[in-house]
Amino acid sequence: MAYKISGTLNESARILVLKESDWSIESNVEKSAGDYEIENLVSGTKTVVAIDGNGEVVGYGMVSPEFYGGDRGVFGGGYNNGPQNIMDYITISTTGDAIDFGDLSIKKFHMAATSNGSNDRGVFGGGRNASDNTINTIEYITITTPGNTTDFGDLTQTRGAFGAASNGINDRGVFGGGTFYDNQCVNTIDYITISTTGNATDFGDLTIKRRYLSATSNGTNDRAVFNSGYDVGNNALNIIAYITISTTGNAIDFGDLTRRKMGTAATSNTTNNRGIFGGGYTGSSDVQEIDYINIATTGNATDFGDLSGKRSHVTATSNGTNNRGVFGGGYVYDGGNTRYNIIEYITISTIGNASDFGDLTFSRSAIGAVSNVYS
Repeated sequence: MAYKISGTLNESARILVLKESDWSIESNVEKSAGDYEIENLVSGTKTVVAIDGNGEVVGYGMVSPEFYGGDRGVFGGGYNNGPQNIMDYITISTTGDAIDFGDLSIKKFHMAATSNGSNDRGVFGGGRNASDNTINTIEYITITTPGNTTDFGDLTQTRGAFGAASNGINDRGVFGGGTFYDNQCVNTIDYITISTTGNATDFGDLTIKRRYLSATSNGTNDRAVFNSGYDVGNNALNIIAYITISTTGNAIDFGDLTRRKMGTAATSNTTNNRGIFGGGYTGSSDVQEIDYINIATTGNATDFGDLSGKRSHVTATSNGTNNRGVFGGGYVYDGGNTRYNIIEYITISTIGNASDFGDLTFSRSAIGAVSNVYS
């Protein structure tokens, strides 16, 4: 779990955080004068020492870090015998089954979801409702607090089966691509300020109209990547395109996935710059492969490993720089339209196959997922 300490400095100082359990140094950072926070600490009493530029101790004391919840993943909605309004959650750094979180405003699937990281707000946009119509609503949750969603505003147009990402605590969320009716793809990108409420604003366009795509980002490093999908002719795509989240404008070609597919799941270890794409459907078969890229550069994806089985319309999220990615749910075209409650995990900075994490509260595919990732 994520803990932090905070305080105020009269002058710039180096702050040492000592674990009183063994007196080892847990954190050693420089902070400017004014308010500061030190994150990613473990629980337990600490001794904190502030040292100025002359080596003089300018402050010290004991403190117990505050839990700030930057390790929760929430899975919302999905499809199994109709749309679902279920939300359930996990603690990403552990393993175990998901727990009920609350409900979406209506039953829906194929939403796009993202968050502003440790600022703790997750948003779910668009999707398809019980009448199989696409919708434009955006709703939000406070990730550390179980409960039902609250209305946020509207996308610039109704759509589902699209991708979303954000620049984390810098507070901008972007939604790209999707479909508004059958195979009528769009290349629309729009954006919101996650910590406020209100309608989305036009950002620019993807390089091609497509649906059933996914997206991720390197957080405060400000780049989002959109990958995979179906084009207007129902052809699976290997395209990866990117944007700079804090600006507006059209997407730019990044490179290619290891093969053409749609219905992938995407996540990253944020500022550590690795993006992960898992599962998917080629147009003729489900896949279990996981690809990866370095988000900060451009180029083609590389093989990472495999999910435990073939499936598409999976969802994914992570705990960011703490380096664990989780994949939830999914669908198998080849297996009698089976849907799954599987959750599995990877260590993003390594390569290798996924391991069992636990189960969702209900088997489903086309879920939206968010986390209060910290970086």
